[in-house]
Amino acid sequence: MYDIGRSKRAPKAFSLDDVAIVPSRRTRDPELVDLSWKIDAVEFDFPLVAGPMDSVMSPATAIAFGKLGGLGALNLEGLWTRYENPEPLFAELAAMSDDVQATRRMQQIYAEPIKAELVKARLDEIRAAGVPVAGSLSPQRAAEFSSIVENAGVDFFIIRGTAVSAEHVSDQGEPLNLKKFIYNLDVPVIVGGCASYQTALHLMRTGAAGVLVGFGGAATSTTRQVLGIEVPMASAIADVAEARRDYLDESGGRYVHLIADGAMGDSGHIIKAIAAGADAAMIGGPLARAVEAPGKGWHWGAEAWHATLPRGRRVHYDSVGTLEEVLLGPSTVTDGTMNLVGALRRALATTGYQDLKEFQRIDLVIR
Repeated sequence: MYDIGRSKRAPKAFSLDDVAIVPSRRTRDPELVDLSWKIDAVEFDFPLVAGPMDSVMSPATAIAFGKLGGLGALNLEGLWTRYENPEPLFAELAAMSDDVQATRRMQQIYAEPIKAELVKARLDEIRAAGVPVAGSLSPQRAAEFSSIVENAGVDFFIIRGTAVSAEHVSDQGEPLNLKKFIYNLDVPVIVGGCASYQTALHLMRTGAAGVLVGFGGAATSTTRQVLGIEVPMASAIADVAEARRDYLDESGGRYVHLIADGAMGDSGHIIKAIAAGADAAMIGGPLARAVEAPGKGWHWGAEAWHATLPRGRRVHYDSVGTLEEVLLGPSTVTDGTMNLVGALRRALATTGYQDLKEFQRIDLVIR
């Protein structure tokens, strides 16, 4: 603990850039590495979840991501559930270079009401393609559209916010009771973000199948500047991993998956997140570099278009290749933004680990 003057003490926290992986005494062939990840009854070829952000996930890209072996999550409060054909709006935003103008325009177009029939239609489209289906809502909207999402036969219901708690105090009507809400659903729920031991433990006790660690959209988020909230990811993941271990004992063996969400712009960050204790990684920025990305190189999160207090910005990336090349290669760049799965496989092979659970035991050093 460190003294911050006379009245405050604080621990030191570490980002993913602050830590590095220590190779072990063994190496192995990459072909002998198993990257499969299973949550609830669904198994994936690799532990990557596409972030539910309009700039990277459309129904088409969610389907493509699923066919490649991962889990694509659609933002059910985005343009795809507000407009029958949002493509012209994506093109309009892509043509804007002025940040203030773009923020004002986003506030206008996201003011269009969410349409229940479009929520159902988009989820049905993904389901019809034969890939796992995941839809994401904020805690404020989860109860309103839960029956539609559940009846659409999704594999996962994601409740994602800047900071989600199991207890919410409000004088504006009955707040969402996560434990009761999840108990009444016949769908596995992934909920977050959180970044502390105690909050994670509370979320695990609600019955969630997975918790999101971090506050998402790191490259596009200005939450630190606007609200002063930030928890470096390496420390956040390690703290929540400890909560997972304690909850495993407390619950008599119920394992809750830990999904790192945010501050992972390249394969090195993803690898270190899993080494710190994450079971999977939810990514956005790397996917914005794919030529199929709906944002056409521009990337933004849900906070960017908040009606009264935007806490995000648009970030522009140059396209590096197709979605398949970003995920599975081959890579033509040397900065870790392509062949994310191949890099993870190579990291496990280089350090001698056979699968992801084993890899979570690897030693880390502070750089």
